[in-house]
Amino acid sequence: MKKYRGWLSVCLWVSFAVQAHQPVLNLDSNPDQQHPYLISKPEVSKAIFSRLTGTPHFYQIKSDTAFHFYVGMTMPKPANCESFTRMSFSILDQDYKMIAELNGEQYEWKPWYEEYGKQWYWIGPEYGKDFKSTHLFDAGTYYIKVYNADNTGNYVLTTGDVESFGPVIMFKMLFTLPKINRIFWDEKRCELGAGAK
Repeated sequence: MKKYRGWLSVCLWVSFAVQAHQPVLNLDSNPDQQHPYLISKPEVSKAIFSRLTGTPHFYQIKSDTAFHFYVGMTMPKPANCESFTRMSFSILDQDYKMIAELNGEQYEWKPWYEEYGKQWYWIGPEYGKDFKSTHLFDAGTYYIKVYNADNTGNYVLTTGDVESFGPVIMFKMLFTLPKINRIFWDEKRCELGAGAK
């Protein structure tokens, strides 16, 4: 019965997915400056679930046309986990020169309930406002650097603000979401779910 309710929740989440970010699980790679994770279609909303394991992560955005740019940092918030490691991110140009730096240590993180995924998050700094873009970038190549003091802990990088879900994405979500929930919201392993100190 419990498993049935879990799948029902996933199906309901998928049915409402047009108002959410595409979930992407990225635990099998460690994107560095030489091999960054490519974010295609930067205006399409994505939530990239990943984990720092000792070094910063780098994401690359390439666009042949001007585009609306949004980036935000969130953290999973499992039940009974009030302590967490804060993440920061920087936006860099094609030469890795700083465009903006958003320091998670100096930001007042706030709890937020995402009603479609039925999960709690810590909402951190964002380059934009309320999950929406406030910046138009010229065509070109840009990078996002994700880091903290010791470069450890789970995080969710949200990018883009255009909701776009095709049948292939929605089918993949049926398998991706239960895995994400199991890894990032496991109450018994609070330190893994929230990157707790």
